[in-house]
Amino acid sequence: PRLLDILCCPITRRPLRMLDGQMLDKVNAAIASGRVRNHGGTTLSKALPQALVTTDGDLVYPVRDGIPVLLEEECIHWAAFND
Repeated sequence: PRLLDILCCPITRRPLRMLDGQMLDKVNAAIASGRVRNHGGTTLSKALPQALVTTDGDLVYPVRDGIPVLLEEECIHWAAFND
């Protein structure tokens, strides 16, 4: 929790929060359907066990092995899928 107080999105500089279970399920369902690409252009095939999201809900960053991956090419522009 203290780490979340200082983390921010490297693109927008907005604060980040943990993605809640319901939204994580939606992201993972979209990944399972094969329609989610990250900013690097890679189609995602593995569900995210955890993720961070910007406070506006637009950008999602994976958390792998408990470590936030805050690289621009790894983020998902969730607003494009969440219409």
